Amino acid sequence: MPEHHKSAERIAQLTELQYRVTQQDETEPSFANALWDNKAPGIYVDIVSGEPLFSSTDKCDSRTGWPSFTKPLEPGHVVELPDTGHGMVRVEVRSVNGDSHLGHLFPDGPSDRGGLRYSINSASLRFIPVEELEREGYGQYLSMFEMPEGRATEAQ
Repeated sequence: MPEHHKSAERIAQLTELQYRVTQQDETEPSFANALWDNKAPGIYVDIVSGEPLFSSTDKCDSRTGWPSFTKPLEPGHVVELPDTGHGMVRVEVRSVNGDSHLGHLFPDGPSDRGGLRYSINSASLRFIPVEELEREGYGQYLSMFEMPEGRATEAQ
């Protein structure tokens, strides 16, 4: 698996929006971002550190216009912090190694899947399709997409 860390080189490669979201805690526009309606099977990694964060198998349709997930792929790569900005009380979600602002956690997710909703900015993520997992160094996640016949499962 690739090494996961934050570096000045990786920060310098971010687009303006990716920088504002991950480094300045901003939020991208809803329904006008790259991954909100992505249905392809694969995993989502931190755009800064590359650490695996979420899987398409845990993606849910929140109808909010941002990618939403019911749980992290690797809980140890996500930290939840109190956020009282903008006159609200929320839970901020950040990556551990990249220290990237990812989005927020809400208690209004699908009840049959634990009731949580990780609402995440596309600008903080890089999507790795299942067919590229091995080549990108994330081959250990392939088995979660395999069906008994050996075909990859479809995302929800």
